[in-house]
Amino acid sequence: MKARLQRWKWPALALAAACAVAAFLFLLYLRSPKHGLPYHDSFAQGGADEWEAFGGTWAVYDGGMRNDSDERGAKLMTGSPYWKNYLVEADVMLLGEDGDAGLIIRASDEEQGVDSYSGYYAGLRTRDNMLTLGRASHGWLEYRNVSMPESVRAFQWYHLKLLAYGCDIVASATFPLNSGHTTTASMTDKNCLVSGRIGLRSYSAGGFWRNIQARVATENDLRAMLGNTRTQTGSSEQVAGNGITIFGSGSLPSHLNAQVRPAANVEPVSSLRLVSSSQPITATIRGVVSLTAPLYVQDSTGGISVHTSTSPPLKVGDEIQATGTVSPGAFHSTLEDAKVQLLWARTPVQPVAVTASQAATGAFAAMFIEVEGHLRSKEREAENNLALGLEDGQQSFRAVVNAGRGDLLFNKLKPGSLLRLRGVCVVDSEYTHNLTPFVLLLRSTDDIEVVAGPPWWNARHVIAAGFVLLLLLLIGHFIYSRIEQWRLRAILEEREMLAHEMHDTLAQSFAGLGFQLQAIRNRMPEDMPALHKQIELACDLVRHSHEEARRDIMMLRTESFEQMELTRMLEQCAKKMLDGGNVEIAVSQTGDLRPLPLRINDTLFRIGQEALANAVRHATPKRISIMTAYTKDSVQMVIEDDGSGYDAGSEKKGFGVRGMKRRAAAISAAIEIATSPNLGTRVQVTAPLPAGMHLKYWAGKKRKSDS
Repeated sequence: MKARLQRWKWPALALAAACAVAAFLFLLYLRSPKHGLPYHDSFAQGGADEWEAFGGTWAVYDGGMRNDSDERGAKLMTGSPYWKNYLVEADVMLLGEDGDAGLIIRASDEEQGVDSYSGYYAGLRTRDNMLTLGRASHGWLEYRNVSMPESVRAFQWYHLKLLAYGCDIVASATFPLNSGHTTTASMTDKNCLVSGRIGLRSYSAGGFWRNIQARVATENDLRAMLGNTRTQTGSSEQVAGNGITIFGSGSLPSHLNAQVRPAANVEPVSSLRLVSSSQPITATIRGVVSLTAPLYVQDSTGGISVHTSTSPPLKVGDEIQATGTVSPGAFHSTLEDAKVQLLWARTPVQPVAVTASQAATGAFAAMFIEVEGHLRSKEREAENNLALGLEDGQQSFRAVVNAGRGDLLFNKLKPGSLLRLRGVCVVDSEYTHNLTPFVLLLRSTDDIEVVAGPPWWNARHVIAAGFVLLLLLLIGHFIYSRIEQWRLRAILEEREMLAHEMHDTLAQSFAGLGFQLQAIRNRMPEDMPALHKQIELACDLVRHSHEEARRDIMMLRTESFEQMELTRMLEQCAKKMLDGGNVEIAVSQTGDLRPLPLRINDTLFRIGQEALANAVRHATPKRISIMTAYTKDSVQMVIEDDGSGYDAGSEKKGFGVRGMKRRAAAISAAIEIATSPNLGTRVQVTAPLPAGMHLKYWAGKKRKSDS
């Protein structure tokens, strides 16, 4: 066995080394600065699984990526952290009159919050009509501002490019699209960030991005971008904004729109619940947009649904003024035929944390809340909406959200998971269908947080664990069988070697000794009969010992067991012992003949050989019976003679009987020796077969019956 393990040692080491080299090369491939480049978004096909959001309400819309939130510093990231020199470009539209939106490169350590990342940013800012370029290190350091030739306006497309090559960072903006009117800003950062991901970012105004592309940048790309006429360059020593670190790339919340004056008779939202349905009234409310489609507005007293045929483009966080007819409801009112005016951009309202039981009372109807629940079901609805069925204790409810960024979330959510959701609580039957007390309308898939996965003891996992356990048991059994085979093969090789050693030493010595005795007898005078008789006796002893040695060698050789069946082996052994005698030998066999494991075959033969030898030497029998019986799970051997027998009480003195019992115990066999004086002896041995032999037996028997 040791030699066999040595033979497998070097191939196993070579295989392990090859696997290690392959893993190392694969790791290098993943860390390559060019892995994943060039990149082009799949927004037109509705896919965005590779993007990761940090704030905002990001969703795929009309072939692009849209953030409808006025949140400051909302980011959406993708790409490899090992990208180094590359160029990213996209068409960008601002969705607010005061704020900025643009592209991020070489980013890392992203977190939710204003400028909570490390990287470079270039964007278009409406406040001062600037193309701004700077670096974020969990704070904003503005390097270069370049004035755009025309005012930066919301709801019009700009083509933005951002390049990183070495420590040179260059940004350019083109308007109108596909024109030659390009404004460029550049900087050289001596302590530059050398690698990172790409991203989209907006501040205090939502944004819309499309046709996002990234590719490896060359020095020619750097020269081409710096060759534009309207260019300003800066260095890390020349910093805009008087060299101070500021937050949010310089943008501030919007000023009051001078064209819209707040009404003097603004009603609190909660007071509209008291309006009688029989006397419709017109009211004006002011609040912050908590959901854009459908439109829900919230002030400090509560929430309200606003129905309008026309309205300015709105985003989550916009503060608006709406005037319309009040339609009271059981838990909240609706403003019908409303005229909506945008006042200014504000930070989105924060959710109120409640339980599902509290939300089911209707006290938080039309309000932006946060609630937890266990996912029980999920399904797709019309218009790419996802409907989630949830439970919190005994309280059930539903949540509806637009799939937004592809199938990633739908595949990620597992039944039984604990989810934390943020959305507008709606109790209208239009949404509940009278099946649940309330429905949560979510702004985007980013309002779903997986708090904990499903418990591992569900049916699927238990079945999987059972299969894994079964597989491990099969692998363990296979390994154990292989070890047993190796051990048995090692024993056979040792026996084979011992047989060769005996053949080369003991058997040849007997042959040489017999030859010498024969030579001595041939040279002795004929007148010494007594000496002749002793030499004949010595020759017979040598010849007999030589035969015994040959028989032992044959029993040690592997092929002798592979080529002969137990019954035939016992029969030949008996014939050799009784050659020339007048003892009758009767042989019988029952059951389906099949090969036995070598150890069982060898042990039964040794016991039978000892029983035959005892009968021949001590019992003086006239008849010896050899019987074997094969069943599906055992083999039985019986050696019986009609000789003189012996007193069973004296068997403790016999070395041969003790040896037979010891051999039988080694293979878990049951041995019975029945004898009495003058009535013969019966030796019966029943050996169980391994479980694997049963399967092989029945499989072979089935194949025979099929054929």
